[in-house]
Amino acid sequence: MADVRCEHLVRQFAPGVRALDDVSIAVEDGELLVLVGPSGCGKSTLLRIVAGLDAADSGTVSIAGRDVTSLTPPERNVAMVFQDYALYPHMTVRRNLEFPLRVRKDPAAVRDAKVARIAGMLGLEPLLERLPKELSGGQRQRVAMGRALVREPAVSLLDEPLSNLDAKLRSEVRAEIADLQRRTRTTMIYVTHDQVEAMTLGQRVAVLDRGVLQQAAPPDELYDRPANAFVAGFIGNPPMNLLAVASVVDGVADIRGTRARVAIGHSRAIRGASDVSRSATLGIRPEALALADRAEDANMPAFVEHVELLGHETLVHATVAVAGGETAGDAGPSRPRVTARLTGTHRLEPGAPIALRADPGRVYLFDEHGIRL
Repeated sequence: MADVRCEHLVRQFAPGVRALDDVSIAVEDGELLVLVGPSGCGKSTLLRIVAGLDAADSGTVSIAGRDVTSLTPPERNVAMVFQDYALYPHMTVRRNLEFPLRVRKDPAAVRDAKVARIAGMLGLEPLLERLPKELSGGQRQRVAMGRALVREPAVSLLDEPLSNLDAKLRSEVRAEIADLQRRTRTTMIYVTHDQVEAMTLGQRVAVLDRGVLQQAAPPDELYDRPANAFVAGFIGNPPMNLLAVASVVDGVADIRGTRARVAIGHSRAIRGASDVSRSATLGIRPEALALADRAEDANMPAFVEHVELLGHETLVHATVAVAGGETAGDAGPSRPRVTARLTGTHRLEPGAPIALRADPGRVYLFDEHGIRL
């Protein structure tokens, strides 16, 4: 096991286009760090640089305190699991598992013992004599994981390993990976574009956007204390509602072009600071919006656009009522939209007026640069 240190990594594929822009991040010994972000954000590039499959234009990578920046992949003692499994189709599961040990010329007794241990850990004993074509997608992924772990690497690198599985199987294998990592205490870096995977798997999650590291923190901190508006809008399903602010006076924000006036109860530092609001953005999680008991208690009048009945909860997609009064028929494409997550079943008709109230203690304000205030 080993820690990983990436310092000031830069990778440029074309003039003015940086896949990584001065990225520094540390992964502690025995930690599972998830890299997440939209397509093209640089997460797979970062993983390949750690693996030695790609070279950075500048910056360093160290593993277990040793600078490995100029070393080949075999010299780094890392293992990589790809999304397409990359199993040898003509080899049985046993032979796939022991292949890296054969390459390393481990004695037969050592190979047998290590394969037996990994097969037992991953529930592969009944499958050892099967070929990959005789396995399900989840079984193939477990074999790929086993082949990576059997050589006892310093670091395991996983690049979107579950993207080829269906939703149910993805959930099952995700749980298996988390359990395996806890039991083996292997240092893992896991790349995904799926924030559900990121939030449920990662002991810490690093969010990237356009080659820049936005925030690296435990999942609950990312959700409750996002560093900026990008993280706030990316983490969460449905994502945080982000609304342009017209002014902030005495801790109350007026939403630009609407009749919504939302109190920011926890942000004493910005009370009276109307000068921050010109390009400021208000953030409200969907679960921080509720139906007001009385219309006069609402601070965000709106009109229902679409309703998703999920049984245990209802997602209400609505457009915020514009300034000057209107009817549902006045809705336009530029109108601010919000999503409210309501507990239980609420049967609301599209076009109906709705009185929403934002919890003042769960409202965020981001400055003109998107930084949380």
